[in-house]
Amino acid sequence: MIPQYLVDFDLSELPVIDTDVIVIGSGIAGLFTAIKASEQQRVTMITKKSLMESNTRYAQGGIAAVISDEDSPEYHRQDTLLAGAGLCSSESVDILVNEGPRGVKELITLGTAFDIENGELALTKEGAHSHRRILHANGDATGFEIVRALSEQVGGHPNIDIWHDHFVIDLITEDNECLGALVMRPDGQRVFLRGNATILCSGGAGQLYRYTTNPEVATGDGVAMAYRAGALIRDLEFIQFHPTSLCYPGAPRFLISEAVRGEGAILRNIKGERFMEKYHELLELAPRDIVARAIVSEMEATKSTIVYLDITHETPETIKHRFPTIYETCIGFGLDMTTDWIPVAPAAHYMMGGVQTGHYGETSVGRLFACGEVSSTGVHGANRLASNSLSEAIVFGRRIIKRVQQLEPLQKTGMNIACQDNRNDAVMQPIVERRLKLQKVMVRQVGLRRTREGLLKGLEELQRQLPIFGAALHTREQLEFANMLTCSLLLTESALVREESRGGHYREDFPERNDERWRRHILLHREKGMLEEVSDDV
Repeated sequence: MIPQYLVDFDLSELPVIDTDVIVIGSGIAGLFTAIKASEQQRVTMITKKSLMESNTRYAQGGIAAVISDEDSPEYHRQDTLLAGAGLCSSESVDILVNEGPRGVKELITLGTAFDIENGELALTKEGAHSHRRILHANGDATGFEIVRALSEQVGGHPNIDIWHDHFVIDLITEDNECLGALVMRPDGQRVFLRGNATILCSGGAGQLYRYTTNPEVATGDGVAMAYRAGALIRDLEFIQFHPTSLCYPGAPRFLISEAVRGEGAILRNIKGERFMEKYHELLELAPRDIVARAIVSEMEATKSTIVYLDITHETPETIKHRFPTIYETCIGFGLDMTTDWIPVAPAAHYMMGGVQTGHYGETSVGRLFACGEVSSTGVHGANRLASNSLSEAIVFGRRIIKRVQQLEPLQKTGMNIACQDNRNDAVMQPIVERRLKLQKVMVRQVGLRRTREGLLKGLEELQRQLPIFGAALHTREQLEFANMLTCSLLLTESALVREESRGGHYREDFPERNDERWRRHILLHREKGMLEEVSDDV
């Protein structure tokens, strides 16, 4: 029911632009991968908005890597596997924990200024980490600092051509090989960008949900276009809801970093009672899915829409120094976190699943790679360990370029490819209404806690929107909605099939983890349908 291409086109009638490497996205994965590729090849980098607008920019906590002599890759490995709840790839995790420190050093070489204490890199601890191994920058603005440094390297680079405000409509394939992308320019003109390799670095899909910490651009485009192109999609049911996003009248769902809890903040219900001891021995530093569900349980028990995060026991100087961005944001809305409890609630934050890749970022489609949140490398399993995502992007970005440099040159083909589905129907209902309805369905039926009844209802409501794929789509908003609908359908179908609770997927009707039946991945393919694969996390 989901077509291979979203629009009608004939490549023989379109302008063709050739490049060596196409990078789609401008977060840490896109920027770093573009920099590495540009050392030997020409790169065309496509960003929906600007270089500075991505999930990475809003990453507060930091980047996880073994730096301290008291820590070790084995400790980091154990923590990651434990958080991943039986669905990590052991080999992928080994790659991450052993190559992560080198990646951090490379970021520093490229100009990233991590915080320093007593002449050494400052390290903090976050939920489910056994050691202090989280590097941060400007207190709580790590993502912004990394994007700033990498953007300076990319901007003006002689081998990198940046296409701002461009939208990738679809990946062009022939014989299960990606030839490049069909791209819409800001003026609506379409071009065929042909490349030797195409790397998806398009981020996540937080906008599927009404409440999210993600920016407006996080609409699941990469997963949707990869699915249409014939790539395998894995484990989409695992969505991480960040336990603590600001929930205050007039304020956006601003992320209150897990690092605040890492530095000793405690959670209180509306009555002022600390409650995490009822749910987990690690209290506020339990894995995110457990904390998020505990918060929802407390909200229901107290008939409230919020809980509070309390760090008022720390000195004002410490709070302002360690969390300047959070402090200033809260002050802007009349909240002083040095004296006030911060009202918070869970919000969609991170997508553990994505486009299945090998250990060099390769997908099941030739010449197509995926890096960062859009990918499913096997590192995160059913629940991402805090701050592993930025490390993953660096480690696998470098590996992707090693593989890209080994590719044979692409033959100048593809000009006979066309899609003529005769789409003529106009999109009648305003996209803003469709989008809001989809987001509400996802929150209510496919959110933090799921049931068969709710998932079936959600799937039925989503399927009513399927006629959009037969309509003539012209605007970026229409194309984005088609991608959101694609991801929502795939996510809901996977959540319906997985009759257990594990990591970021919780079924109230199947509250226990079932390793005998479900220590396996759910794969989705546009032509082959749903497949299963046994996890190698032993």
